[in-house]
Amino acid sequence: MTIFLILAPYGAFAVLMMLVPAAVSLFATVAICLATIAFERFVRGRAVKMLPAGAVLTFAAVGCYVLLVDPGMSTSAVKFSVDVGMLLVILASIAVRRPFTLQYAREEVDAETAKLPGFIRANYIISWVWAASMVAMMIGNVALIYVPGLPIWSSLLVAFAARNCAIYFTKWYPEHRKAKYGAPPATALPDTH
Repeated sequence: MTIFLILAPYGAFAVLMMLVPAAVSLFATVAICLATIAFERFVRGRAVKMLPAGAVLTFAAVGCYVLLVDPGMSTSAVKFSVDVGMLLVILASIAVRRPFTLQYAREEVDAETAKLPGFIRANYIISWVWAASMVAMMIGNVALIYVPGLPIWSSLLVAFAARNCAIYFTKWYPEHRKAKYGAPPATALPDTH
């Protein structure tokens, strides 16, 4: 359920960009992001997370730019701008020493496990994988901008593959560490140093 709530706005954005103008897509995605935040907060009783809050700001900022400055911005440029914004959110979370995945992971483990250095290190690694995924999506969109003959589906294929790899790694890596290093307390991920 959590991964669906995290990815729902981006999937909706990708579909909407094929059907309606960019500004409509961006502001509709802002509404979807706000709805997922409200659901998490008021239905599931969970804290507001950095990633969806950053997504609201990113989609709203790009939407305002498209609406007020460049209404003719290409689909690839809009997607690239969103990817840059989300990459900045991910990198900011790492820079402030709170990798965005840590907020989600802490909700799944006990407080003792959440303090372990290996657990925290694993979340840094997973956050960096998501950053790499965003860079791959950016490259796909830049290719569409500068290589006009490429079909639009090539960018969608890159985005789909990059996101799916990041999702797979997010699920696989904690289990891999548990299998490799054992699981001391409950679901601990011991540090490898």
